[in-house]
Amino acid sequence: MSASRRQTSPRQIAPPRQPPRIPSLDDQMRQMLVEIRFLENSARVLQSRLDIVTAALSETLTAISTLEGTRGKSVDTETLVPIGSGSFVKAKLADSQNIIIGVGAGVCIEKPLEDSMKDLRLRSSELEKARANVTQQLSQVLNQVEDYRAHLSDMARKKGGGPVEIV
Repeated sequence: MSASRRQTSPRQIAPPRQPPRIPSLDDQMRQMLVEIRFLENSARVLQSRLDIVTAALSETLTAISTLEGTRGKSVDTETLVPIGSGSFVKAKLADSQNIIIGVGAGVCIEKPLEDSMKDLRLRSSELEKARANVTQQLSQVLNQVEDYRAHLSDMARKKGGGPVEIV
C-alpha cells in the first residue's frame, strides 16, 4: 500500500430533511386511548382522595355533634358515645369541660370544650373546602374523559368503523 495516500477529512453530509411525519389515524387513536387511560387513572386517584376527605369530614362532624351533646352536662351524666358505623357505647362523663383532641401525627392534647369545638369547626370548614376542590377536579377530569371518548368515537367513524366502546 502506498504511503502517499492523501488523508482527507470526512465531510459530514446531512441527510436530506424530511417533512415532519403526520401521525396516522391509527396512531392518533392509540394516543387518544392512552390519554383516556391516564385520565381514568387520575379520576380513580381523585375519587380515592374524595373518599378520604369525606370520611374525615364525617368523623369531624360526629365529633362536633358529640361535643355539643356533652355541653353543659354534669359529671357522671350517662351518655351514648358514638363509636362508628352507627354504633354507640353507654358511658358516664368524667369531665365535660376538658376534651382530649387530636392535633395530628398521632398527638392529642387536652383543651377546654369551647376551644375544642372551635378547632373542630375550623377543621370541618377546611375539609369542606378540600372536598369541594377535589370534587371540582374530579368533575373536570371525568368531563375530559367523556370528551376524549366522544372524539375517539368520531375518529373511529372516520376510519370506517362503528362506534367505539371503551371498557
